Amino acid sequence: MSEYDVDLFVIGAGSGGVRAARIAAGHGARVAIAEEFRIGGTCVIRGCVPKKLLVYASRFPDAFEDAEGFGWTLPQAPQFSWPALISAKDREIARLSGLYEANLERSNVVVHQQRAVIDGPHAVRLADGSRITAGAIVIAVGGYPVTMEFPGFELAISSNEALDLPELPERIIVQGGGYIAVEFASVFAALGVETTLIHRGGKVLRGFDEDLRDDVQEAMARRGVKFLMNDHVVAIERTEAGKLVRTDCGATLEAGEVMMAIGRRPLTAGLGLESVGVEPDHKGAIAVDEYSRTSAPSIYAIGDVTNRMNLTPIAIREGHALADTLFGGRPTSIDYANVPTAVFTTPEIGTVGLSEEQARESGRAIDIYKTRFRPMKATLSGAEGRMLMKLVVDAQSDRVLGVHVLGEDAAEIVQVAAIAVKMGATKADFDATVALHPTASEELVTLRTKWTGA
Repeated sequence: MSEYDVDLFVIGAGSGGVRAARIAAGHGARVAIAEEFRIGGTCVIRGCVPKKLLVYASRFPDAFEDAEGFGWTLPQAPQFSWPALISAKDREIARLSGLYEANLERSNVVVHQQRAVIDGPHAVRLADGSRITAGAIVIAVGGYPVTMEFPGFELAISSNEALDLPELPERIIVQGGGYIAVEFASVFAALGVETTLIHRGGKVLRGFDEDLRDDVQEAMARRGVKFLMNDHVVAIERTEAGKLVRTDCGATLEAGEVMMAIGRRPLTAGLGLESVGVEPDHKGAIAVDEYSRTSAPSIYAIGDVTNRMNLTPIAIREGHALADTLFGGRPTSIDYANVPTAVFTTPEIGTVGLSEEQARESGRAIDIYKTRFRPMKATLSGAEGRMLMKLVVDAQSDRVLGVHVLGEDAAEIVQVAAIAVKMGATKADFDATVALHPTASEELVTLRTKWTGA
């Protein structure tokens, strides 16, 4: 009989925590999990899933316009209801949360729907005061949106509140330049909201390939997003009409809502880490080794709380690997190289591997292949959108180091291309692949001319 109540206790029932719990239980471990909010975590409840549903909604105006070019006549102007969308979104999120909970129960994982904190190297204490001992504890609490402190900062909303606004504002200001900022700015603009994005930097999406950054910002501007770059909000005042925003560079703007999307930080405050000698860094992130173990031998951490690579599929992989390591007899670490990612603006970005800039900084000689073109769908619809496809290739080995796509279905295209990049495919392998015609993605296997910068 084990000296502990459970073999594994997971704090946080998001994507990573749920996967760790279910896989560990499948290996025969006795597992419990605690969640203080809703089962499903950031991605399912207030992150990528509801956001993607809003992205879909925001693209219907384009579809209605495109339809006319293909012979369709709409009998009347389409009408949009934000409350109806949010209600439908809420129903889907409730369904998914219920599925997560049901899957945990089917896996024989004991679920505690309350807050849990660490109470020693082998114990947690629940909000109801009960104490549970565990052979190992996994911290999978994720992160939270951060804000800047300035006069009136409490009048701003985050992405959490943006997903549940009772009605759409006529005007919105979004502060930030990362995934969340550009995605929400794109959604709001497409739904008819006068949208201004303010960013401290000169370009959005720092760390992405420069061509992607330039092209998506230009495309968003064409679609109505106004940009104030190299600036930031310094004050918000409430007015009869809404909110008055002042910026560091002296601009004064009126808006119905102000959304801060300047990053997220690990949700480790008050978690009891000091009781086991684990010291988070200045951002609250927990340092771990390649097997997700903290400085305390019985305490592990996965997902955004470690601030390694903050993507849902990574958290899931880390949770699975941890369960296999602890209970499956298969010590498993994660390979963080060549992880594909997407930005669901309109047009969207799909990217995997090294950007051109990263490849050059590595000191290797590279070849660039890229093309910009009008997709076939736009020839009849009359849409202005263009696509960008780009390959970064090692000049010596011919290996494809990066694939970067901007345009419709970019994420779907890059998910498949990522397999080739992960396997070490060469440009010759791409060239030897027969094109699937007529598609946009065939451009990836028909690029023949090296880009010279002309």
